[in-house]
Amino acid sequence: MKFFDIARSRRSAISVAIVPLAVAMLSAGSVGAADAAPDAAGAGGPAKIELQGAVNVRDLGGYRTYDGAKVKSGKVIRSDALGKLTDADVQKLGSLHLQTVIDLRTPAEVQALGADRLPSGVPLVARAIDDTGMFTKMYQAIGSKDPVQQEALLGGGKAEQIMGDVYRSFFTPDSLTKFGQSVRDLANTGNATLFHCTAGKDRTGWLSYVTLRAIGVPEGTARQDYLLSNQYRAAADAALRAQLKQGGIMQNPDLLIPLQEVREDYLNIAVSQVDSQFGDFGKFLTQGLGLDAGTILKLRKNLVS
Repeated sequence: MKFFDIARSRRSAISVAIVPLAVAMLSAGSVGAADAAPDAAGAGGPAKIELQGAVNVRDLGGYRTYDGAKVKSGKVIRSDALGKLTDADVQKLGSLHLQTVIDLRTPAEVQALGADRLPSGVPLVARAIDDTGMFTKMYQAIGSKDPVQQEALLGGGKAEQIMGDVYRSFFTPDSLTKFGQSVRDLANTGNATLFHCTAGKDRTGWLSYVTLRAIGVPEGTARQDYLLSNQYRAAADAALRAQLKQGGIMQNPDLLIPLQEVREDYLNIAVSQVDSQFGDFGKFLTQGLGLDAGTILKLRKNLVS
């Protein structure tokens, strides 16, 4: 059912049907997936994995480390949520020889958006990392259909504050433990390990950034990978905003842009937290994520050729 069809239905139907669909569209590749940005990494960067039901999917192989080595392909895949995959998408994932899929979403996100669709026999690890209520706040704002309430919830820099809180929350003891365990999993992966959150850009983006830096990829390159989500998600995110406006759900859907994007300012919040809380990135790996030197060495040996 399209948004303009739903918008003509009763208000009670709107409250039941529009809100889950709108929030799902914020994260899934169901809007404009076929028109998503092409692989923007270029030579020496990661390979985009084209799927119809997810738009922010890529193999982290191909990046160069400080010493000229190369990150292996077929080891680490990052993505957005996999609940909207088509049968063809599932078949394509099956060709990647996935060893494990790590789902970083909260139970509320999984309930609203649906469990992952995975190839038969691929183990799923549910490792929820708190989003500080971002998903619920976005759900509430869209579902209200009230421009005044939407402005109050997201306008005047409030959306940016929500995102800042998300990045600061990466340093709670629970989040540090779960990010650390995910890095350990990558140190031990034989075939590919895929990890994802909802949009594949914040929790997933931070885990990717940390992993790349831990194996010797320059900070600037890891940062570029983080920002690449904006290109991969651009078409789907813009299409969502257009449909929300057309359907009368949001008078000003641009209020969602700070929640849809990754920004250097967001990443800098986490990087500054590393420096202020641990002193440097190396101590963050050992004291923050609980990785010993042997695990870090094993991670690099496993992921770098």
